[in-house]
Amino acid sequence: MKFEELKKTKVLFVCMGNICRSPTANAVFRQLIESAGLDKEIFVDSAGTHAYHIGDAPDQRAQNAALHRGYKMCDLRARSVQPNDFIDFDYILAMDNDNLAILQKRCPTQFSNKVGLLMQYCHKTSFGKEIADPYFGGQQGFETVLDMVEVASRGLIEHICKAKQ
Repeated sequence: MKFEELKKTKVLFVCMGNICRSPTANAVFRQLIESAGLDKEIFVDSAGTHAYHIGDAPDQRAQNAALHRGYKMCDLRARSVQPNDFIDFDYILAMDNDNLAILQKRCPTQFSNKVGLLMQYCHKTSFGKEIADPYFGGQQGFETVLDMVEVASRGLIEHICKAKQ
């Protein structure tokens, strides 16, 4: 069976407010799958565990850092994780353990295998398993988020492609 004959794989990236880390992951992953010609096979979205910023664009510092590397996220808007997300998405990937714990608590048992950390797909062990929130820090935090997301996203794409074979 060919990749395109299978159902579209859906990936949801999750952080707290959906204005820094998860929209960054969304933008990076979206561009990587488009560049690989996989945008017809993989759908990507992002959400937050908290409803602080519903409808807001990503943090301007995150947008600027991403744009400097060629990733656009000005079209993204914050939303919160919804109960149907656990049904609709194949991968629900948190940026850190705190948001992972919230997702695990909300997730119906039959879908618990869909929930994990984005960094579990990172082959560069020096990064660690969590992507720290850059919101209250300086510009370097946003650069670090991008570094981590880029490597983990490539690993996730590789994982999805292998799983589809």
